[in-house]
Amino acid sequence: MIAILDYGSGNLRSAQRAFELAHPKVIVTSDPELCIAADGLVVPGVGAFAACMNQLLAVGGDDIISRRLELGKATFGICVGMQIFFERSDEKVKTAGLGILPGEVSQIDAPILPHIGWNTVSTPGESKLFAGVEDSSFYFVHSYAAKNSVAGAANTTTNYGENFLAAVELDAVTVTQFHPEKSGAAGAKLISNWVGAL
Repeated sequence: MIAILDYGSGNLRSAQRAFELAHPKVIVTSDPELCIAADGLVVPGVGAFAACMNQLLAVGGDDIISRRLELGKATFGICVGMQIFFERSDEKVKTAGLGILPGEVSQIDAPILPHIGWNTVSTPGESKLFAGVEDSSFYFVHSYAAKNSVAGAANTTTNYGENFLAAVELDAVTVTQFHPEKSGAAGAKLISNWVGAL
């Protein structure tokens, strides 16, 4: 079973439909027991960092994610759902994140924001997530990003005004700044790769 964490942020149904193409049982829930028991947990996210963190904390999402990682269970953060895995963000007000990944999320240095559209990514050879879709394009919608590589992780990058992290794979944690569920065939293959590794 794959659980998509319902904490009031993210296009839950779009994510559900995309993951259902790769797995026969996908549920949308905020039930802690179901989220912890699931083979994979998806943490979507849209909007402002602080709002997402507040909503996540309100449903105990921090405890759910922490418990899953203690158990070594796969957890996938998308867009702002990626950003909250880092230590903090300076979007509007400085806000603490989950601190699972080191570093800060900050505004992209680009002439036009938000960054909306397709970007090609640069993937390290050790990536399992991008097998078969190396150097493909994925769909981004954001103004903030994490910019420093995470030590010991497979760090995938892209460029819009400056280089930033498009994805990080570290142990049970997988996070993408782009939306795989909106990234066509490449996104579907990436989701399938993640599901296949559960």
